Amino acid sequence: MAAAKTTEHTEVPSGGHKSFPPFEKDTFASQLVWLAITFVVLYLLVAKLGLPRVGGTLAARQNKIDGDFAEASRFKTESENAMAAYEKSLAEARNRAITLANETHARLIAEADANRKAVEERLNARLAEAEKAITATKTAAMANVRGIAIDAAAAIVARLTGTAPAEAAAASAVDAVLKR
Repeated sequence: MAAAKTTEHTEVPSGGHKSFPPFEKDTFASQLVWLAITFVVLYLLVAKLGLPRVGGTLAARQNKIDGDFAEASRFKTESENAMAAYEKSLAEARNRAITLANETHARLIAEADANRKAVEERLNARLAEAEKAITATKTAAMANVRGIAIDAAAAIVARLTGTAPAEAAAASAVDAVLKR
């Protein structure tokens, strides 16, 4: 039976309001009062509770951002100082390495010169000894050359003529040839 009392949903039900309630003239003033009261209450809630919280959140966020920027700036300064110290120590190390290399090079050159001089002195001493030995051998050989030349000249004359010449004649002939 409930279906018999209502009609289609677009039609006005029998025995009820004929217009939309907020647009009725009888309730319009009370609706404006309640609208004003609701607006004031919502405004006060937002102004006293909502906005301070949002403002506090924004201020905390800004403080966090400023703190992060300050910390980043501090870290940047520290890293720049560390980089400058690293470059300075690297330059000092390079200079020490160059100085050490130059000192080592100079020391090795001095050692090589000293070794070369020592070797030259030993070689010069051995050369002087060899020259003395050669001079002694040459002197001994030259002393024997006169005797050998006299013997050879006497043997040649004896072989060619069949008679041996006098030793004094062979010696005077060899001396005459050696003087030339």
